[in-house]
Amino acid sequence: MFVVILLKGQNRYAREHWQQVPEVVEYEGHGFSLRAGPRQPLPTTQVWEQVAVYAPDELTEEEFQEIYELNRGHIPELALKY
Repeated sequence: MFVVILLKGQNRYAREHWQQVPEVVEYEGHGFSLRAGPRQPLPTTQVWEQVAVYAPDELTEEEFQEIYELNRGHIPELALKY
């Protein structure tokens, strides 16, 4: 099982649990591409599932990185060490 984070914008995201992580998905009528992962976070006080991060297809890599950083404080999986 994978934790899937779908970044939509600053403070806008969805968290899902999926059995597979395809390269491209449609979610709520929009196309998303796999941008990071799946990766296994290093253990902390809890055990984490593998994490995969998706973003809208139309975002450039720079825009994705910006949204990723803006959401790090709100999404625990983005702040973990891998």
